[in-house]
Amino acid sequence: MEGTLDALNARFAISDHVSFKVGPGGLPVAAINNAHASGTVALLGGHVLAFQPHGHERVLWLSRCSNFEVGRPIRGGIPVCWPWFGGHPEDPGKPFHGFARTALWSVIGTEVVAHDATQVRLGLADDERTRGLWPHSFQLQIVTTVGPELRVELVVRNPGEEAWTCTGALHTYLHVSAVTEIAIHGLDGCYYVEDGSGRKLQRGAITIESEVDRVYLDTTAPCTIEDPGLSRRIHIAKSGSRSTVVWNPWVEKARRLEDFGDQEYGGMVCVETANTREAPVTVPPAGEHRLRAVISVEHA
Repeated sequence: MEGTLDALNARFAISDHVSFKVGPGGLPVAAINNAHASGTVALLGGHVLAFQPHGHERVLWLSRCSNFEVGRPIRGGIPVCWPWFGGHPEDPGKPFHGFARTALWSVIGTEVVAHDATQVRLGLADDERTRGLWPHSFQLQIVTTVGPELRVELVVRNPGEEAWTCTGALHTYLHVSAVTEIAIHGLDGCYYVEDGSGRKLQRGAITIESEVDRVYLDTTAPCTIEDPGLSRRIHIAKSGSRSTVVWNPWVEKARRLEDFGDQEYGGMVCVETANTREAPVTVPPAGEHRLRAVISVEHA
């Protein structure tokens, strides 16, 4: 690991912006700290683990019970769900939420971009293992930009000769003071599905008093989490996405999840930038698709 980190720092470290360190579980991470904020990106999964603007509480939630092992998903932060969201549509034995979130990604580049923000680009391409799970050629980049706001973009490219279809998400876990006290704005008037039931209409802001696992359909709208306990608002804007997923496991499911603390459900909520099976994406030969989430925070 020491030699790997030395090589990464020699090539990609930027003074006063980004360096590569040993992270949780001994995993290599890009540690970002600039004039605006701090953040952490794990090479495992291309996974954003942390984002905290200076003068604010942490924005992303990360379970204290999470696994940090190659081949296992990390619970919290922003997992990359790809090339399918949820269970595989035909083979339930294949990994939940695809394979991108459990693969080791490669560092492609780092740079200082506009407004003195820090950008880290990681890449993943098909190999024998991925083709055994999903028989297509692909090239992925996850581009994370830490500045006054957090920008995460999943760039999906098809280098092959045939079009293919995928689903996916930036499965964002957000830290809140108390999930029962927050309100999520932006989806009023949208239809959603939950637990295989028919479409339901959202009326007003979303509040959480029980397990929630909703796919909001045909929406490109930004969302805002109003959190009076932390006296702040978290804004989640997006592009390249036709679905928004809102999730909290509540009491019983939290107890069943081995990588989720029994009481941790009270301090988190997921508002996910997604393209679910209700809104799949088709990428033509030599084409690409960009899925982007932009997260910012302000004092209320």
